[in-house]
Amino acid sequence: MSKKKVIAYLHTHWDREWYREYEIFRLRLLRVFDNILELLENNKIPAFYFDGQVSALLDYLEIRPEKENLVRKFIAEKKLFIGPSYTLVDEFLTDKNSFEKNLETGLKISRDFGCEDFIGYLADTFGHSKNIPPIFKKYGIDKCVVWRGCKDLPSEFIFNGIKTVNLVRGYFMDIFSAKISIEEKAKWLEGNLDKIAQNSKDTLLLPIGADHLGVEPDIADQITQVNALLNNYEIKLSTPFEYFELVKDNFNTTWNEELRDNSKTFILQGCYSARTKIKQYNAEATFKLNLADTFQLQLGAKYCKTIDYAYKLLFQNQAHDGICGCSTDEVHQENIMRYKKIIQIAETILKELKFLYPEKFDELWISHNQKYRSTVIKEGTNVPNNCQVISKHRGFPEEILYDTQRIPITEDYTNIYTYAEEINPSNDKLKISDTEISNSNIKLSVNNEEIKISNGISIDFIRYKDKGDTYNFGAVKNDKPEIAKIISSSILMDGDLRVGLKIKTSFFDVNIYLDKNSELLRFNIKWNNRLKNRLWQVRFKLKDPVTKTYSEDMNSILIREFDPNYNIREHLPKTRGIEAWTNTAPMQRFVGTQGFGVVTKGLTEYEVYKNALSLTILRSTGIISNPKNPSRSTPAGPPLEVPEAQQFGENTAEFAIGFIKPEDYEKYVNEFYLS
Repeated sequence: MSKKKVIAYLHTHWDREWYREYEIFRLRLLRVFDNILELLENNKIPAFYFDGQVSALLDYLEIRPEKENLVRKFIAEKKLFIGPSYTLVDEFLTDKNSFEKNLETGLKISRDFGCEDFIGYLADTFGHSKNIPPIFKKYGIDKCVVWRGCKDLPSEFIFNGIKTVNLVRGYFMDIFSAKISIEEKAKWLEGNLDKIAQNSKDTLLLPIGADHLGVEPDIADQITQVNALLNNYEIKLSTPFEYFELVKDNFNTTWNEELRDNSKTFILQGCYSARTKIKQYNAEATFKLNLADTFQLQLGAKYCKTIDYAYKLLFQNQAHDGICGCSTDEVHQENIMRYKKIIQIAETILKELKFLYPEKFDELWISHNQKYRSTVIKEGTNVPNNCQVISKHRGFPEEILYDTQRIPITEDYTNIYTYAEEINPSNDKLKISDTEISNSNIKLSVNNEEIKISNGISIDFIRYKDKGDTYNFGAVKNDKPEIAKIISSSILMDGDLRVGLKIKTSFFDVNIYLDKNSELLRFNIKWNNRLKNRLWQVRFKLKDPVTKTYSEDMNSILIREFDPNYNIREHLPKTRGIEAWTNTAPMQRFVGTQGFGVVTKGLTEYEVYKNALSLTILRSTGIISNPKNPSRSTPAGPPLEVPEAQQFGENTAEFAIGFIKPEDYEKYVNEFYLS
C-alpha cells in the first residue's frame, strides 16, 4: 500500500504579548527569527510561514533593520510568507471596520515587502465568526485556515464561500523539539497523523511549530529519519500553498454558520467576560476613532497618518490574547495605556476639527446626531436657552486650548458645561417620580422591591461563585445566585430633556436615565468591587423561554439557537480534555430576543437560561489558567496569578434597554454611544 502524502509547513505562532510582556517576547523573537533566516540562507529549510500577521516581522526589523534586504529576498523567492493581517485579532470582539482596516494595513505592508500569496490564517482564535470569510473574499483572499470550533468537519470544506482548511489536530506541533528518540517521535507522529487522516483524503497537512518556538536546525534530517520509520505516511517539507493546490478538488462540504463547537477543541468562552475594563476601553476607542476618521474625511482635513497610527495601536490591543483578557497584569496595563492614547487622539482630532471648521463641524455634528437622536450633547462655557445642563466641570475653554496662537492662563480656568439641546422637537413629555420614570415610548417602575419595564419585563441583579480563570468561567455545582435587594429609589435628575432615577440595591447604586422622545432606558452602574471570584450579571426576565437570540457580530445580526433548560452546573466534565458547554455567548454592542434588546458599551457576554436573558457586567478571577477549573478539565495556559483580573476597586457598567427590532439595532447603538 502506498503511503499518504503529508505536506508539512514550518511556522511559529507569535503572540506579541501573553504570559510574558511585549518587550520580553520581542527579545525572544530576535533569537527565533535570526535562527530562521540563517536556516533559509543556508538552505536548511525550504520555506517558513510567519503566522499570517506582519506585526511580528515589523517588531523584529525595528531592532534588526540590517536584515530587511534578506527578508525581502526570501519573500521574492517564495521562501518566506507574511501577512495578510497586521495582527491576529479575536473574531468576536472586534467590529467589521477594525477587522477590515487590520487586513488592509497588513496587506499593504505585505505587498510593500513583495508578498503576493495570502491565506486567511486564523489558527488560534477562539472560534470563528461566519462573517469573516466574506471579508477575506472582498480583499481577494480565497483561502482560509481555522482550528477551534470545527467539531467533525473534514480537513477541507467551504466556509461561507471560502476554501478552508481545518487543522484537525491544531497548529501546536512541537514534537521535533522534544528530547526523545527518533523512534519515539515517529511513533507519536504516526498516531497523530492517523487522527488527521480520519478527516482527510490522500493528502494531509501537518503544521510544525508552536507558540514562540524556533525551528530545529536539523529539522530536515529528522524528517528524513522519521519517514524511514513511518508505515503509512511520507512527510514533505513545503508550504500550505502547495497543500491547497494538491487538495483543490476536495472541497465538497459546505458550512455557512459560525464555528463555536467545543466538543473537540477548547473555545475558551470565559475570555468574553475576563477583564471587563479592556472590553469597555475597546468599545470606546473603536467608536471614537471611527467617528474621528469619518469626520476628518468629510471635512477634508489632513489627519490620515495620525488615524493610521492610532489604528495600529488599536490592532495591537485587539490581538486575541490582549483583548481576550488572558495575559499578565503588566500586558493589560500596557493595553490600557494604548487605549488611552487612541481615545486621546480621537477626541483631540474631533476638538481640533470643531475649532478649525466651526460652522461646518457644527452642521456635520448635528446632521450626524439627527439620524439617531432628538437631542445633541454639547460642551461650552455658556448654556443656550431651552437647553438642559447635564453636568459641569472646571477646565479651559476649547477656543483657547486648540488655538495654536494662544496659551491658557490661570484666569481662563472656568466652568465647562455639558448640556443637551433639542434638535428634533416633539410634543413628548418626560415624567418622573421616586418610583417611576417614563415618556410616551417606555416606562420603568419600582414596586414591591421589583424593577419592571413596559410589557412586564422584570430586571434584577445577581452574582454567582466563580472557580475559573481568565479563559473559562468556573461553575460551582448546584450554585444558586445571590440576588440584590432593592433598598430605595429616588429622583436623580429632573428636566425637560433628560430625567434620572437612582435605585439603591444591596450590591450597588443603579442610575437610570431617559431622554425626551427616546426609546431607550440608559443604565449607569458604578461600584467598588471588593469580592473575588464572582460572576456579576443583570438579568432580564421575559415572558417566554429564550430559545433564540439576535446579537451583533461584525456589524451585522447573528441568530443563535439555545436550549433554555441547559444549566452548566449540571454538566461539569469528569474526564480529561473536556470544556463544558455553556449557554453564554459573545456579543459586540447588541443582543436581543422576543422584541426586547440591550445595547452595551463594552459588555460583551450574555447568557440564556429558561425565560431569562442575562448580561455579564463583571467577572472576577485571579489566575490565567486554573488547573482545577471545574468547567474545563485540563489547563489552557500557564497557571500564573493575575490579581488585577479580580478587578478590585471602581468598576462601571453602561447599557441601555428598549423594545428593539434586530434590523434597527444600529440606530439604537448610535443613539446610546452619542449620548
